[in-house]
Amino acid sequence: MSKVFEDATAALDGVLHDGMTIMAGGFGLCGIPENLILALRASGVNEITVISNNCGVDDFGLGLLLQTRQIKKMVSSYVGENKLFEKQYLDGDLELEFNPQGTLAERCRAGGAGIPAFYTKTGVGTVVAEGKETRDFDGETYVMETGLVADLAIVKAWKGDRDGNLVYRKTARNFNPPMAMAGKVTVAEVEDLVDVGQLDPDHVHTSGIFVQRVIEGAAYEKRIERLTLTE
Repeated sequence: MSKVFEDATAALDGVLHDGMTIMAGGFGLCGIPENLILALRASGVNEITVISNNCGVDDFGLGLLLQTRQIKKMVSSYVGENKLFEKQYLDGDLELEFNPQGTLAERCRAGGAGIPAFYTKTGVGTVVAEGKETRDFDGETYVMETGLVADLAIVKAWKGDRDGNLVYRKTARNFNPPMAMAGKVTVAEVEDLVDVGQLDPDHVHTSGIFVQRVIEGAAYEKRIERLTLTE
């Protein structure tokens, strides 16, 4: 069966349902699955929990799903670029589970590797550790964090082949690879879709065994979150 779908809407057909958990790759606005996010908005899927480093900006990326109030809960590490996120959280309309950035990445990696939990020093003695199990190793206290899995992972790659093997570029190679492993269904959008055999196996970052559906995206904006120019 071919993994390649015509577009983002077709690739998400049959996998969406209200109340689901979705991992969304990217860092800031870099390496985000723009076309799949737009298809999520158009689908009307509601009450979703989104696991992502951040939630885009007010009018782009995952911020579009905040505009339509499709997101019930965010599991994130940074939300500082989105005023709508702040308002919905302070108004009690949006749940938030904060994670240190490295912890969030490791929780995704652990989930994809089948590791249910791990211990880390990060967050010990802070609100991050409240209500969580702690344990001492070699005289140091660690807090237990659980691995994360999702009903759906949407990721963005630079190149991909028809078997779902993926290659990322630069900053996109952060949350995308572990999230691709941690989705029960993983849909990848790529800028350049190539035939099987055209990717150097040594350059593949995500093996196609983790990817169920692939699309070739279009019309990427690749916005800059905050443009700073030298005076």
